Amino acid sequence: MNIEVNIDPPKRDSDILSHGIIDYNKLEVPDLEPNENEVKFFVFAKNEADAIIGGIRATCFWNTLHIELLWLSEECRGAGIGKRLIDSAESFAVQQNCGKALVETTSWQAKPFYEKNGYDHIATLTDRPKGHASHYLTKSLVAAD
Repeated sequence: MNIEVNIDPPKRDSDILSHGIIDYNKLEVPDLEPNENEVKFFVFAKNEADAIIGGIRATCFWNTLHIELLWLSEECRGAGIGKRLIDSAESFAVQQNCGKALVETTSWQAKPFYEKNGYDHIATLTDRPKGHASHYLTKSLVAAD
């Protein structure tokens, strides 16, 4: 047996891994949402000159909104634009049948912002990156019955 680390494998090799885990997941959870249903999207905030002043990059899959990044320019922080971006992303995610949201943020970023917007802290990974921490937060997007 040969173990190989490769930062640029042939597509056929990476496809074997991808299809292998997809097939395994289908066996274990037959009604699991297929990977091809993943929806990547962006939410942009633009000023009067149509310049981007903030936004979100996110993905919807496995009934979950995954907020990958949220950025606001310095001049628009604290003006409610972040909340409007989050609300728009969550509304879109609900339309995509997402009932949950998940976000990772670091100790110098936006943990209080997400908590203020209804996200619950579920875990912290200390010393990631070195000398800091990564925080994981989640939120239910569907009102309880």
